[in-house]
Amino acid sequence: MEISHKKSLILLTVASVVVFFLVYLIGYTIFQHKSYNFMVKQTSVNKVASDDVILVVIDNESLAKLGRWPWKRTMFLEIFDFLENHTNAKAYGFDAVIIAPDTDFPEIDREFSEKIGRYDRLVAGVGFMYEPFKDEADKDIFNETLISKHDINFIDKRSAKFRQDGPYKSFTPFLKDYFYNVQSLGAVNTYQDSDGYIRKTDQVISYDGELYPSLALLMYSKATDIKDFTITDNYILAKNDKYTLKMPVANKDGVAYSYISYYKTRDGVYSHYKISASDIIESSRNIKAGKLPKINPEIFDNKIVFVGSNANSQALQDVKRTPVSDTFAGLDIQATNFNNLYKNEFFTEVSPLYDFIVILTVFILVLLLICTLPIPVALMCTSLVMFLYFIFALIMYNNRIGVGLIMPEVFMLIAIGFGYSYRYLVEGRKKEKIQSAMGKYISKDVMENVISNIDGVRLGGKRACVTVLFADIRGFTSISEQLSAEQVTNILNEYFSALVPIIEKHNGILNKFMGDAVLAVFGEPIKNENHAVDAVKCADEMLKKVKQLQSKWLDEGKPKIEIGVGISTGEAFVGNIGSEERLEYTVIGDTVNTASRIENYNKVYKTKFLISEETFLRVQKYVDVIKIREVSIRGKAKKINIYEVLRILPG
Repeated sequence: MEISHKKSLILLTVASVVVFFLVYLIGYTIFQHKSYNFMVKQTSVNKVASDDVILVVIDNESLAKLGRWPWKRTMFLEIFDFLENHTNAKAYGFDAVIIAPDTDFPEIDREFSEKIGRYDRLVAGVGFMYEPFKDEADKDIFNETLISKHDINFIDKRSAKFRQDGPYKSFTPFLKDYFYNVQSLGAVNTYQDSDGYIRKTDQVISYDGELYPSLALLMYSKATDIKDFTITDNYILAKNDKYTLKMPVANKDGVAYSYISYYKTRDGVYSHYKISASDIIESSRNIKAGKLPKINPEIFDNKIVFVGSNANSQALQDVKRTPVSDTFAGLDIQATNFNNLYKNEFFTEVSPLYDFIVILTVFILVLLLICTLPIPVALMCTSLVMFLYFIFALIMYNNRIGVGLIMPEVFMLIAIGFGYSYRYLVEGRKKEKIQSAMGKYISKDVMENVISNIDGVRLGGKRACVTVLFADIRGFTSISEQLSAEQVTNILNEYFSALVPIIEKHNGILNKFMGDAVLAVFGEPIKNENHAVDAVKCADEMLKKVKQLQSKWLDEGKPKIEIGVGISTGEAFVGNIGSEERLEYTVIGDTVNTASRIENYNKVYKTKFLISEETFLRVQKYVDVIKIREVSIRGKAKKINIYEVLRILPG
């Protein structure tokens, strides 16, 4: 039943809305993180980390100089002694969690735990965990002691819905003496998105009824001497005479987190200036021995230092997946977080609502352009809009604002498709009706070939290698005698309607109907070197379709219909025959006759699907066959081998 013009417009509108939301929901999940990573990586090369932040790393060089891991923990004390007593570093963070005792050197453990409390400028790491404490006896005393490990005064001005405990049920089970003696602990939790990448980090954690700062935030407090921090629904705020902090945050499940603004890597690995831990330890030992230190302590003046590990050792390798690198040092993430705070260089991401409004706006804009302007002008304007949006997104990311990149561009392309659909319904309705009517009399592909070469239509053609498929209904004459003309017509129409799309699907053209037979050609006018393979696959699908129709017709009380298929490959004349007033596009030659004769052998050998030897040679990798025998083909001097196709091979 033909759908009215008005109904077509309604259906197009409904389809537009459905596709819009379907693509939005699926595409947002697939593309949002990928486009974020791409743009952050491209724009981070324009951003250089501050020289005020230095990394001290236990790296491969350190292991080569001072011996393989594990080291005695007093070697950490040598690093801290150097930073505390011989430099003017503002603060230094220890991105490590000490949880397991050193059973080989217990006296070293005791010395380490006792002396760790001497370092006023040290901030060590604590990791909050989702699982409860394994030892319930330690829970209360651990929780009571933890709050004393920072001196920040939080002023909580968040809405009531955000004032709840976070998801964490415990924190890293430290060595008790170390935990009691260390002066400052800051959270080192980062937020891993569903794709495994770290784009956000916890800044303030609600835990056991108290607010707890990140390692970077606590170091910021020590570096700036700011003790009072205000938390709102959207920001963490702090200020004194020298420093002002206004950090955008998102509050969720009792955690205030922020997006990390990454920087260009200096040496392809670290984004901050890095010193090997072995050089610091050597410098500390030199000073004790009255020698000059290898590292000049003055380079640490008024600097912030992060101490951690990242070496080719299972115990020391600390790399994370981030938008700028899949092997980004965890220590560098903590340093980057501090750098963002110290320089007020924050990355923000627009809300999903903003992205949705942008997508909807560009979708409607492009749709209007395509529907109202001449096609060349509309395409030029659309290309300009797509280019300008990319530039806009690039500028936003350069200014540390994350916006959707791929989705708006995708929806502009979708809008082009819907715009052309609208033009087809409104402006090209009459033309399409004429072409549709023509397509019922001649092959769709032939019709399109004529339309595309309308000025070159003339008698004549060419010789070409093609594959011809001939399909015939078995015993149709006796079947038709049992039915009325109307019933015969209905069966044939349903049969042909089912087969024609299969032919077109496999790059063939329907050359003609001959009573109850079908003649299809592959290789012309649709150019295709694999025309023999397409023809065989087409025949296989036709036979399967007829089997489906058999069940349907039997349920309807109609006779069971079987078909036979014959396929031949070879040279034939392809082109227009007839007169100047009346042309017919057809294929003529021995290959056509051979296909018809081969099909007739289905009756002799009780088969359904036979192919010629020439066809077999072209498709033998794709089919499982049985060689029937050499047979005589009327009009051919030599006999030819024919093969029964049993199945199409997978792959």
